[in-house]
Amino acid sequence: MQPFPDNRLIVALDVPDALSGLALAERIGPQVGFYKIGLGMLTGGGLALANELKTEHGKRIFMDLKLFDIGATVEAAVRGLAQFDLDFLTVHGDPHVVRAAAEGASGQLTKILAVTILTSLDRADLDAGLIEPGDIPDLVCIRAARAFEAGADGVIASPQEAALIRTLPEAEGRLIVTPGVRPDGSPLGDQKRVATPAQAIADGADHIVVGRPIWAADDPAAAAADILASLP
Repeated sequence: MQPFPDNRLIVALDVPDALSGLALAERIGPQVGFYKIGLGMLTGGGLALANELKTEHGKRIFMDLKLFDIGATVEAAVRGLAQFDLDFLTVHGDPHVVRAAAEGASGQLTKILAVTILTSLDRADLDAGLIEPGDIPDLVCIRAARAFEAGADGVIASPQEAALIRTLPEAEGRLIVTPGVRPDGSPLGDQKRVATPAQAIADGADHIVVGRPIWAADDPAAAAADILASLP
């Protein structure tokens, strides 16, 4: 009998379509029980893949769509998506968006995760987007606290901010999920605020999201196993 998978590791299926995603999950095998499906696969059968992995393979599903719109639209979108029994669903961390998403997910199992500041952004990117001055860790903590107050079940933040968020009173009993995780020696790709898997967990993350270092590996199952073995 296979041991229950360590669901602290979420593997990002950053591949073009559902068939590729299913093939990758099958290559990785039973040791990984949690997968992220992002916006890039939405038109390639992403929802169908989510449903198949969940209902036929017993996997947990993180749908990473980062919804942002007026409240009524977000609420309706989340209500529709929650019917797929998704485990996690992302929205942008603006309080009006989080409140609407929480209402849309009311009575369902889907947990709403609020994006604080994307892990691919640095201060120069925020300046270009006319975001108020301040150090990124401080801004992330403010956005996290406001998202929790608005009803978020958890937040998405870089591993560099996980420890700070974990100290917030509002974070009690809430989830911290960290993308931007890279094993030692892995290329950064489009990530700018990163840490190793072990460091992210040690700093307070409940789940780490790893994509390229696993799906681009010659042996994705071995790459996933190495990451799992490194976790404290």
